[in-house]
Amino acid sequence: MDTTTDARSAAPYDLVGVGLGPFNLSLAALADGVADLRTLFLDAKAEFSWHPGLMVEGATMQVPFLADLVSLVDPTSPWTFLAYLREHDRLFPFYFAERSHLSRREYEHYCRWAAARLPNCRFSSPVHAVAWDARTRLFRIGLPDGEAVAARNIVLGIGTEPVVPAAFAELHAAGAVHHAEDYLTVRDTLADSTDVTVVGSGQSGAEVFLDLLRSRGHAPGRQLRWLTRTRAIAPMEYSKLGLEHFTPDYTRYFHGLPSHTKDALVPAQWQLYKAASAETLADIHSALYDRTLGAAAADVEILPGTEVEAARRGSCGGLELHCRHLQTGITYTRRTGAVILATGHASRHPALLDPLGELVIRDDQGRLVVDLEHRVGLDDDVTGGIYVQNAELHTHGVGTPDLGLGAHRAATILNAVAGRPVHRLPPRTAWTTFGVPRPGAPASEPTPASASVPAPRSAPGSGRLPQRSVR
Repeated sequence: MDTTTDARSAAPYDLVGVGLGPFNLSLAALADGVADLRTLFLDAKAEFSWHPGLMVEGATMQVPFLADLVSLVDPTSPWTFLAYLREHDRLFPFYFAERSHLSRREYEHYCRWAAARLPNCRFSSPVHAVAWDARTRLFRIGLPDGEAVAARNIVLGIGTEPVVPAAFAELHAAGAVHHAEDYLTVRDTLADSTDVTVVGSGQSGAEVFLDLLRSRGHAPGRQLRWLTRTRAIAPMEYSKLGLEHFTPDYTRYFHGLPSHTKDALVPAQWQLYKAASAETLADIHSALYDRTLGAAAADVEILPGTEVEAARRGSCGGLELHCRHLQTGITYTRRTGAVILATGHASRHPALLDPLGELVIRDDQGRLVVDLEHRVGLDDDVTGGIYVQNAELHTHGVGTPDLGLGAHRAATILNAVAGRPVHRLPPRTAWTTFGVPRPGAPASEPTPASASVPAPRSAPGSGRLPQRSVR
């Protein structure tokens, strides 16, 4: 086994990962210890971190603890959350705490533990460029000080970036409004503002609103507002069968749909992956109820179904939000002292691929074409493989950003790179049959969605390792 991370070694790596968020960290953990597979994962940061500005006290994960880096693929791995607890002598406290969902802070601490110990992870290593060398049939990954590594395959886990609505773009660029990504950094400055507005009703918006609701007290004249385009402050879909949209079965079904159907389906499923948890909404209601003790809660305003069409500095200071109520069409203005944009995140543009130009295949909207194994479509002359993690919402559906599918996707990529089943994956993961059932198929057989995995590709561009990796 060769797990060295010496980037100056002459031998090419079988897989190099760019970016070390939870998804590529999962791949690094599942690759650790695999015979005859050389992997290296690089990140520009000095150490692992995960949305530090959103580590609000009491915020919990939206997935159970089994959605760690490896457990849903290999529960015997030394990188499970339970192994982390054992190393820190916290198994009994966790057992008695009876917590299915971890705090966000504990999940990050677990990831930091794994990232600091995995031998194939290297921080303080920004990647400057990726190029395809047709002569050697290898990718060249440019690092600082002229250093470079060679790889047969690469996987991009470069993460997401904050979404800033066009109405707020100028103010955000000037530092007059802030994204929720930076909430903890700016929270203390909000104490001086008599009027604060939170825009966006997903989980981060609900957590920021709740934190402000709890921390701003009942002082007269201190207004707190929650504004969202969504037609209602609605909870995340969390029914047992509803959650089957976050299974590999549904991903396979979705991937086979026509592009226009996918593009219409994803926004219609916002309650599956963009809403707030019912528990957080219940906590907000309780906090609002407590504010009515002895007086009406006139200092709080919740405005669903409202779009901010323009935002500018007010003539007398503060900010002016020019709003439209979407169902009635009525426009109005709200003046506020501060705005937190809880408007979500989107996949970061993979600028590293730009130099590859026409070697990268894109759809008619300029988006990456990504196959079922998360491999980017490439010109046939490129025999290496480029894989993506959390950049394929348009091809793989609502489970793309979900941590519960992270280990399965990582194992799928690893199996594709190795050209063999490094990790066994289940043929069926849902009770629901997505799509049309096969006539006469017994209920115990895999659904058509889970039976539609394409045969391993051996044509040029597959990025697979030679048979030397088979054990």
